[in-house]
Amino acid sequence: MSNTDLLKTIERVLALAKTRGATAAEADVGTGRGLSVAVRMGEVETVEHQRDKGLAVTVYLGQRKGSASTTDFSDQSIEATVQAACTIAGNTSEDQYAGLLAPEYLAAEIPDLDLCHPWDISPEQAIDIARDCEAAARAMDQRITNSDGAMLSSYTGSHAYGNSNGFAGGWDWSTHSVDCTLIAEQDGRMQRDGWYTRRRDYRELDDFAEVGREAARRTVARLGAKRLSTRQVPVIYEAPAAASLFGHFIGAIAGGALYRKSSFLLDKKGERIFPGFLQIRERPHIKKGIGSVPFDNEGMATSDRDLVRDGVLMGYILSAYSARKLGMEPTGNAGGVHNLLVEPGDRDLDGLLADMGTGLLITDLIGFGVNQVTGDYSRGASGFWVENGEIACPVEEITVAGNLADMYKNIAGIGTDVDKRGNIQTGSVLIEAMTLAGE
Repeated sequence: MSNTDLLKTIERVLALAKTRGATAAEADVGTGRGLSVAVRMGEVETVEHQRDKGLAVTVYLGQRKGSASTTDFSDQSIEATVQAACTIAGNTSEDQYAGLLAPEYLAAEIPDLDLCHPWDISPEQAIDIARDCEAAARAMDQRITNSDGAMLSSYTGSHAYGNSNGFAGGWDWSTHSVDCTLIAEQDGRMQRDGWYTRRRDYRELDDFAEVGREAARRTVARLGAKRLSTRQVPVIYEAPAAASLFGHFIGAIAGGALYRKSSFLLDKKGERIFPGFLQIRERPHIKKGIGSVPFDNEGMATSDRDLVRDGVLMGYILSAYSARKLGMEPTGNAGGVHNLLVEPGDRDLDGLLADMGTGLLITDLIGFGVNQVTGDYSRGASGFWVENGEIACPVEEITVAGNLADMYKNIAGIGTDVDKRGNIQTGSVLIEAMTLAGE
């Protein structure tokens, strides 16, 4: 379905809701199609064609709210979905903070962010790319004895949102990726690792064979991994792993955590929580950006803003509902942040390793041992032990622990090796000291 068709569906939903007594309503609709292929050891494992569609309806009967959804766009199904939402609203308690985003916050213009680049690729072509990626990886080193395979995924979709305050808009989008995961063996012990490339525009994907070779390099580098004794050491989170540190930060300044008083960053706006050199910015209008959107999930215009300036927390992540609960203004973040950029310093990863001297380089994290209320942090990790600024040996089966508030204050550097494949973009992060629990 085209975006025009989606907007017509929304118009119809809002009219139906009104006839059923809703005082306000909103609808979110999306469709998409995709292709994914997986190859393992040169053989095709899966070829999948995807066709998706979904409609979510929310209605308000005064301060009572009800929601329902469907994947069936027939007239009968849409009418039943609207009726179900109204029925649910009629049986819920009133919430004084419930309701649509106020009209003055709605996006007046919808900028073209160049998010849609369909890839007209056949299954046969996709299979060839995946095979070439895996073959390049397996040819790198004889210790690559097995493979979890290479996969190509391509998806193109349309999204639209509208509400009874007079807003309706949408956009088309695409995302494409190629990844490879390998298994290497040495002295009877095996290690697993991989690499991937991801872009809105398929023409900007990294060289497929090089993706495989990088997966091989990372897998072989883990061979001979050792355990370490418990100690207090400086730590570097490699860029792909470092993004999770700032994901925890976003979770702690999100409206839901704040109004529930379940965040270690409660009431910290205006306070310095990072070192003075650190800047964190949200840039939702980057052309072709993975996290780019012209408006949020409630129709509010998105805009550039600084979340952290010179280490000071400048604002929160608020939807209309959480803003009302907190007595604040919404921030255009219904649905989360959009392209969070952590400003890099002037040192690459090798420079950070030299600055650290002796310590731990984390390349992979395991588990979810993070307490958002207290900030206590404990996660399984693997990576490399570093001595005199040089990698000494791979390490595994260790745990890194600390408290996020202290970890943020003790950041000593952000690398220039920014990982741009996700919504949170940061270089590697050097933290002055953490507890390493091992043998």
